[in-house]
Amino acid sequence: MNKQEFLDQLRNKLNGLPKEDIEERISFYREMIEDHIDDGATEEEAVSSIGSVDEVVKTIMAEIPLSKLVKNKAKTRQKKSMPVWAIVLLVLGFPVWFPILLSLIIVVFSFYITLWSIIIAFYAVDLALAFSAIACVIAAVGGFVTGRLAFGLFAIGSCLVLAGLSILMFFGIWYLVKGVVFITGKMLLGIKSLFIGKES
Repeated sequence: MNKQEFLDQLRNKLNGLPKEDIEERISFYREMIEDHIDDGATEEEAVSSIGSVDEVVKTIMAEIPLSKLVKNKAKTRQKKSMPVWAIVLLVLGFPVWFPILLSLIIVVFSFYITLWSIIIAFYAVDLALAFSAIACVIAAVGGFVTGRLAFGLFAIGSCLVLAGLSILMFFGIWYLVKGVVFITGKMLLGIKSLFIGKES
């Protein structure tokens, strides 16, 4: 793929973004390709070193705030006149589609809040295990000082078990949080993609 084909495809896939953002991104990638060519690469090598158009679009979409995309889509919709029948259907269907849309948004939001509440609860349990391990160390020291050797050994064993569980649980929760953040990012990228590349 040569430079012009790459930039044309990129412009087409970014359609739906504000015009100034499209031009800024096109200019950036044009300069990047030209820099690679100046360094001795062929046009095709320079384009392939950047990555596929889809990868570049994903990178750009991750940087642009969703609010900016929504505002731009609303502006473009205002410029286009809607057919009268579409306006009538929207108004007449409002009592049906609005509660369904609102319910869907509330369900998704509630699920997300519940998920993070569970993660916070897991962190609370992990913290409790860590504090229990510290308490067992204190109890072991007290047991050894007062001459209760069996109690001290039991407290040290309990401390090791609790500390091990706390460490394992911490890493498990960490991977869970990374997974939730990753899925959230993918969902946000999917929502953003609804606002671009749909215009002719």
